[in-house]
Formats: sequence, structure tokens, C-alpha cells
Amino acid sequence: MTALAATSVDLTALLRESDVTRVMDQLDTELVGLAPVKRRIREIAAYLLVTKARKQLGLDAAPPSLHMCFTGNPGTGKTTVAQRMADILHRLGYVRKGHVVAVTRDDLVGQYIGHTAPKTKEVLKRAMGGVLFIDEAYYLYRPENERDYGQESIEILLQVMENHRDDLVVILAGYKDRMDTFFQSNPGMSSRIAHHIDFPDYSQDELFQIATMMLREMNYRLSADAETVLRQYIDLRLQQPNFANARSVRNALDRARLRQANRLFGRAQASGQAVGVEALSSIEAADLSASRVFQQSPS
Repeated sequence: MTALAATSVDLTALLRESDVTRVMDQLDTELVGLAPVKRRIREIAAYLLVTKARKQLGLDAAPPSLHMCFTGNPGTGKTTVAQRMADILHRLGYVRKGHVVAVTRDDLVGQYIGHTAPKTKEVLKRAMGGVLFIDEAYYLYRPENERDYGQESIEILLQVMENHRDDLVVILAGYKDRMDTFFQSNPGMSSRIAHHIDFPDYSQDELFQIATMMLREMNYRLSADAETVLRQYIDLRLQQPNFANARSVRNALDRARLRQANRLFGRAQASGQAVGVEALSSIEAADLSASRVFQQSPS
């Protein structure tokens, strides 16, 4: 007797088997805020899960286009989200390996005739089975330079994005206005990008949360006075040019740790006393207030 074909699928079971929920929880743990980004990632994951379920029931359709564009200012978590997206794609069976190869123009474009194609193809070979993340992708296109080889790299990318979309997902990233201009100048690339996700800047409170999270991961803590100074620092830094969100916060904490180390070392040399865990773990107000930001000059 011929077995009856399945007419339903347990989506909850599929979700449990793929363990995608754990990846989303990890994203929530790793990144403060970014509610609209996380919502879009969940929507894409649900779409991929349902597409997989449809395939199991014989409801075949063309493979979904999964190439993406992440837009936003530096330090807003685009690379981290790309890594989690690759993990989701792998767990749901849309890529074989789930790794991320992160590159910029310099990794793809050569400086002389015959150099670009091998460079681009080598990067694509490494990325196959996973995700190729191209940061500041708009630099691939430089129409003002007639001898630029970026267009050659774009043509190769376009071909591979179309012919190997079942084994490679490309994520383009960069400032929104520049990416919009890039797509206007390269309609072939624009037509291959199915998902556009914009990453908002962090608020002052979110940046403070990110800072305390970073310090906690490095086994540091802020004194009560240092918390006040850090909030003041973030407020002032937000008003200055070239602010890079979490990246700028990390740089500020690195400099504070440097000042703390010099403060402790100087005190130890002067007193000859041992330094305890409490002192080694504490960032004080002076470690932050020495920043040039408080003198109203670039940090």
C-alpha cells in the first residue's frame, strides 16, 4: 500500500530542531537595542523556516533570494548581525558551512590589469557555502576613475550571486546614502538584493549599557563617580564628528584602561605596596575625565 503524502508540518518542531531560537537569544544578549534590526532578522528567519516547511510538503518554488544590504553608521553591530545571520542560514540548511568572510574593496580589487579577477574569485571561493560580508561596498564603484578595476569585481560578484545563490549569501554594508547612490549606479546589483536592513544609531542610555557590558566582559567595573563621568563623556562625544557608536565607546574604554594601569603603576612605585583585586578591577572617574573630549577637542 502506498503511504499517504504528508499534508502538514509542525513548524514548532522545525524551529526546535534548527535551534534558531538560541541564535536569536544570543543576538539579544550580544547587542543592546537595535529592536527594528532584530525584528527583521526574526521575520527573515520565520520566512526561511516556512519556505523549508513548504519544500517538505512538495510545495516547490524558486529558491529564495537571500542577498542583503545592511546600512547604518559604524559601530552599530552590522558585522555581529551578519555572523548571526550566517548561523541562522546554516541551521536552516540554506548554506553548507555558515561561516562569514568579511572583506573590503582592497580584498577584491586589484591595482593593475589582470589582478582583480583572481582576487575576487579567490575571495568568493573562500566564502562559498557561507556569507560574504562586503563592508563599505560602495567603494567598489568609482566612476570618476577611468582606470579603476572595481567594475570588473562587481561584474564577477553579480554573476556568482545569481548562479550560486543556493550556496552563497552576499551582504553589502555601508552608509545608507552612499549605498543608495551605489545601487542607483548599479541596477544589476540592486535587483539581486532582497533584504534591506537599516541599523539605527544607539541612544545615550544604550551606549552606556554597551560600555558597562564591555567592561563586565573584561572583568572591570565603574566606580559610582566614574559612571557619572562616563555618561558625561558619551553626551559630549555624541556631539562631535566621526562618532562611531559602540566602536567609539570601546576606544574610550581602552584609553581609560590605559590611564588606570598607569595610575596604579605610579601609585605602586611610590608606595611599594601590592595592588589588590578591587583596585585592579575598578575604573575611576579620573581615568575617564582625562579624555580630550572634556577639553572640547577631538577624542
